[in-house]
Amino acid sequence: MSDEPKKHSIIEQTNGASLQEINSTVQVPKGKGFWRTLLAYSGPGALVAVGYMDPGNWSTSITGGQNFQYLLMSIILISSLIAMLLQYMSSKLGIVSQMDLAQAIRARTSKSLGIVLWVLTELAIMATDIAEVIGAAIALYLLFNIPLVYAVFITVLDVLLLLLLTKIGFRKIEAIIVCLIFVILFVFVYQVALSKPDLGAMFAGFIPTMDTFSQTPHIGGQTPLTGSLGIIGATVMPHNLYLHSAVSQTRKLDHDNKEEVAQAVRFSTWDSNIQLSLAFLVNALLLVMGVAVFKDGAVQDPSFFGLYEALSDPNTLSNGVLSQVASSGLLSTLFAVALLASGQNSTITGTLTGQVIMEGFIHMRMPIWLRRLVTRLLSVVPVLICVLITSGKSTVEEHTALNNLMNNSQVFLAFALPFSIIPLLMMTNSQAEMGKRFRNSTIVKFLGWISVIALTYLNLIGLPDQIEGFFGAQATRQELLWADGIAYVLILVVLALLAWTIIELYKGNKKFEQLQKEGMNNDG
Repeated sequence: MSDEPKKHSIIEQTNGASLQEINSTVQVPKGKGFWRTLLAYSGPGALVAVGYMDPGNWSTSITGGQNFQYLLMSIILISSLIAMLLQYMSSKLGIVSQMDLAQAIRARTSKSLGIVLWVLTELAIMATDIAEVIGAAIALYLLFNIPLVYAVFITVLDVLLLLLLTKIGFRKIEAIIVCLIFVILFVFVYQVALSKPDLGAMFAGFIPTMDTFSQTPHIGGQTPLTGSLGIIGATVMPHNLYLHSAVSQTRKLDHDNKEEVAQAVRFSTWDSNIQLSLAFLVNALLLVMGVAVFKDGAVQDPSFFGLYEALSDPNTLSNGVLSQVASSGLLSTLFAVALLASGQNSTITGTLTGQVIMEGFIHMRMPIWLRRLVTRLLSVVPVLICVLITSGKSTVEEHTALNNLMNNSQVFLAFALPFSIIPLLMMTNSQAEMGKRFRNSTIVKFLGWISVIALTYLNLIGLPDQIEGFFGAQATRQELLWADGIAYVLILVVLALLAWTIIELYKGNKKFEQLQKEGMNNDG
């Protein structure tokens, strides 16, 4: 690939290394002990873990706890284990092939398919950005009483924060993100510790049962199955796979030295698994909050506003200690601080991912500040429209509308996920792409295909419910029929696009294998 970008004003053509500005910029020690080496490789996993604890996860986990106690703890555990497997493959792809996932897919497929996949992934990034805009704007409103319209506009200014961070170096960005993760973790550990949860029931919840995927009972408009689908959908997100395959390349390596490459894969996996374990802990704590912090059925409004108000009201909390702390306003304030930290964390990673997929799929790039500004402005528009439309209505209607917008925007994640996880598995299973030493082992292939098929199936089977969500809670029978019809058409479109992607990847890989063989014969 050419390393020299062809300049066209602000927009540039590029086909060089992934995230060129930071690629191979972090030095790693040679011949040092385990902990010193792990510290040098730590950081990229934190950027990835942020996506597993963003504002989109919060209401699904807390509501799941309120409705079904600890039943869905096993879903959080399974989702986290699948995430560890997928992120391991993603970082390995980047380190071994020296291409991020978008570049690897584009290298084996046509330009037209590359454009389609780019658009799909951009929509998924925009969907996560909508959740971040809503989370950050609500946090600013709750903490500083800034009107929501102004708070939404203020979220655009995070582009200035991003510009500042790009000047201080990638290693410091990693450190800031780790600090913000610990802020979120501290808030929920503190609140759950005060609630004194039933530890026996909590640990028993990690064992999956048939009840976990049952379609009864219906509680608060939710069944265990829909609760499970919501948690899975909010946990495993496509943009994390593109991001990890890029940021895993920030460490400086001698790629001709296979032992050095193997070390990078090993320590990147350690880094990823440690950080994802923290994300798992945050998500588990959110579900425990729903069970133990609040009284049964106390949270009638699962939006961020409703959760903030519930943490401010001593009457909704499960014991006297929590009620006493709630009276001071500390619990609700800490919740808003964690929400703001989560939104800012996701801002950084979302922008980097957008740059990765634009460069990888369509070989175009723009300055990181402009990339952030465009993405954020596009995400702000639907949030702003929602706020303005509901501004004259009751507070409850305004809160509900924002919550519905956030939940409905996540439908794009269901579209995009199969187009990242299936190519990732195909690429890392391939000896031609990864070499004999680094291709997936038999057990990883087996677990990988089970995970990929299960995630694809669950995302698609949950699509009708997600489309129905666009018609609101009072949808008529005709509207529900329309929603289901749209969902089934979309499922057929997704399956057709998937078939196109798999066929092109398979043919591209076979062609690459043939070129490798011809090259070896010529060398011989």
